[in-house]
This record gives sequence, C-alpha cells and structure tokens, in this order.
Amino acid sequence: MSNHDELTILGSKAAIPTDYAPQVLETFENAHPDRDYLVTLRCPEFTTLCPITGQPDFGTLLINYIPDKRMVESKSLKLYLFSFRNHGDFHEDVTNIIMNDLIELMQPKYIEVKGLFVPRGGIAIHPYANWANPEFGYAERAVERLFAQLGDLGSADNQR
Repeated sequence: MSNHDELTILGSKAAIPTDYAPQVLETFENAHPDRDYLVTLRCPEFTTLCPITGQPDFGTLLINYIPDKRMVESKSLKLYLFSFRNHGDFHEDVTNIIMNDLIELMQPKYIEVKGLFVPRGGIAIHPYANWANPEFGYAERAVERLFAQLGDLGSADNQR
C-alpha cells in the first residue's frame, strides 16, 4: 500500500487561499498503476471572477483523468479550486490553467477538464480542454473526445 506521509493538508485544518495557489496541490501514489481506470471529479460550486468587471462567475467543473503514477489529493484540489474565487480569468483560461496545473502535477495518461458556467447576460460558456500523454496512446481518443463535445450542445448539462 502507498505511503501517505507526503500529504500535508489532509487531516488538518487548512487555510483557504485568497488568490490563485497551485502550490497547495498535492499528490499520492496510484495504488493501481498497472491498470487504466478513470477518475472523475465533479466540482459543482466553482467560482471565479470576470477579469474585466470583477463580477463572480459560477459553474461546475468536471475533471476526468486516467492516472499514471500519481493522483491528485482531493482536499488539496478543493483548496486549489477555492483559490480561484478572488482570481480574475476568462472561463476558457481558467479551464486550461486548471488542466495545465494538473498535468504538471500528476503527468496523467489522459486528462480532460470541462467548465459548465452559469449563464450571465443570457450566454452560457462551456469550455472543454483535454490532453493525452503521448507515451500511452490516447492521442486519437483525445481528438475524438474533443470533437464529441460538439454533439453535446443539446444535453441537459448544457442547458443551465
């Protein structure tokens, strides 16, 4: 079994970051690196700020990944996502920043991040970004998943 001594946030009261804080992210060892499996993280209370108006934007973030050797620890992810509450970036930027930070952190086999932002001004924005580690052969699947998002325009999740 994995040694979890490297986790510093889990099990203790942690300070909530007040601005973008990728340094709070922590990982632990994947106990099943020999098997491909999907981890889904649904974050229904994500908030960030419009970089122009400073108004809050609310949404749900969906993070799916196939781990390799390391996995993101969920409490550290929660604190990291909280760090966007006072941070101003467009929805598309936030989605890509989160994906890039998780790639750097874990080096997963595959990852995708989708933002389902609540409409403001009558327009809902749903950015989607994905990445496949070239070592594991998911590149073709990543392209398929990217273009499959076009078919999701009528789904219930996209009607918010």
